[in-house]
Amino acid sequence: MELQDVSVAPQAAAPVGVSEKEIIDNLLQGTGVTINGTNDWDPQFYSSEVISRVLAKGNLGLGEAYMDNLWDVPKLDEFFYRVVKGGVENRIKPAKLLWHSARFKLLNLETVKRAKRIGEFHYDLGNTFYQSMLDKYMAYSCGYWKDAATLEQAQEAKLELICRKIGLERGMRVLDIGCGWGSFMRYAAERYGVECVGLTVSAEQVKLGRDMCKGLPVEFRLKDYRKETEVFDRVVSVGMCEHVGRKNYRTYMKKACECLKDDGLFLLHTIGKRLSTSMPDPFISKYIFPVGQVPALEWLTQAAEGLFVLEDLHNFGADYDTTLMAWHERFEEAWPQFKDELGDRFYRMWRYYLLSCAGAFRARDIQLWQMVFSKNGMGGGYCSCR
Repeated sequence: MELQDVSVAPQAAAPVGVSEKEIIDNLLQGTGVTINGTNDWDPQFYSSEVISRVLAKGNLGLGEAYMDNLWDVPKLDEFFYRVVKGGVENRIKPAKLLWHSARFKLLNLETVKRAKRIGEFHYDLGNTFYQSMLDKYMAYSCGYWKDAATLEQAQEAKLELICRKIGLERGMRVLDIGCGWGSFMRYAAERYGVECVGLTVSAEQVKLGRDMCKGLPVEFRLKDYRKETEVFDRVVSVGMCEHVGRKNYRTYMKKACECLKDDGLFLLHTIGKRLSTSMPDPFISKYIFPVGQVPALEWLTQAAEGLFVLEDLHNFGADYDTTLMAWHERFEEAWPQFKDELGDRFYRMWRYYLLSCAGAFRARDIQLWQMVFSKNGMGGGYCSCR
């Protein structure tokens, strides 16, 4: 990740020009947010350049200005909650982002070659870094906080929920598409006595995952999901669909179907968006997940037509807010050991990523879905668990 440390020392909040002040006030109308205000969610601008960046590039401009230390706010998550809840992003249509929008609509950005870039750009950042932020299972997806008080409890509850939803039984073979460091496979093998095969494009994940799952019937394959041919009793995909891309959802569903026995179940765990017309966030696309795209529900159901019956749909998107805040807390605690290596600009980028996403989930602008599919419909119906 090529990020240079070009931090600027914070200064006293700069006055905003009259015309710029009017533009910003109009954008923030109804949010309760005031530039250079006194609340914990009120941003302090150290340069009027922030406004021009926002008007030119939307959240990308705002995020880059934050990385450059041109503004700050005591509670970044609460600032984003109010801005997203107030629909501010819908009032900004930067001309400079037209190509960003068009490329996701017209091009297939998630080819086999480009998919490998995700592992190199994001997940190969370093296992030590992620170990400091995540739970003991290294689950890098939303936890289930219904009866949980800690991150460990929430992630174990999520993994247990998945196992119960797909009816795991000892001796089954399970495919995990986008297995990460093997959190689900490790849990399922330990608790349910199943054999697991996991697919990932990250060499670093394979390295640590194999070590964490040593002695268990778990196999990691450094392999794109499109190249898998084996058939399994169950298929799961947790936090992978966000990297598939709209032009590949049908291929993704077909592959899950091909790899699943006729009486099997497929569980899909993914972030989802409310509006199919919204484009991927430009900041996340540039700095966090270079070819990521959050799906709309209709895109997934259309891709599954003729292949699967949707047996169950469970939305617990509000739990991602809590998960992200827990990750942020651990990130802050661990930061001193990474400070010299990664620098202040990375630190502010990562904070912006975690806390802006927490605010968006808090505003319920984005969701977290668990979907259970069968090939031909379950006789007598599917009994879900929560």
